[in-house]
Amino acid sequence: MQKTNGKQTQRNKFPPGNKIGNRFKKGETGNPNGRPKLTRLTDALREQLAETNPDAPEETIAEQIARALISEAKSGNVQAIREIGDRTEGKPKQAIDLDLQINDWRTLAKNYSLNEEDVIREAKLLIAESFDDSSDE
Repeated sequence: MQKTNGKQTQRNKFPPGNKIGNRFKKGETGNPNGRPKLTRLTDALREQLAETNPDAPEETIAEQIARALISEAKSGNVQAIREIGDRTEGKPKQAIDLDLQINDWRTLAKNYSLNEEDVIREAKLLIAESFDDSSDE
């Protein structure tokens, strides 16, 4: 291990002349599929939802939950209504209002009775201030 700037870094996993050499070719990973995604909770829920209801063997637990959700929605439960809508119709799309009008800075400067040199000088000051602020952090 080599110490640099108070942090320990490992220089090489395999020092020069080691008998194993590099285990993987350049650009090749040792775990091409990555870490497996854990789905234990999802798998357990799906298994239990597929089981038959002990009280009513002709319906599954998922069907019983759906029936209870519909009953809640019928009684006016807004969250249940929203859940049913989201599951059956999909979540409603959100409208985004964008103003894509692009104004040239020269035109804006003229509108405010400024000349180009003043705008450029002010922009340089703002940029310099932003760099000064970021170096203080």
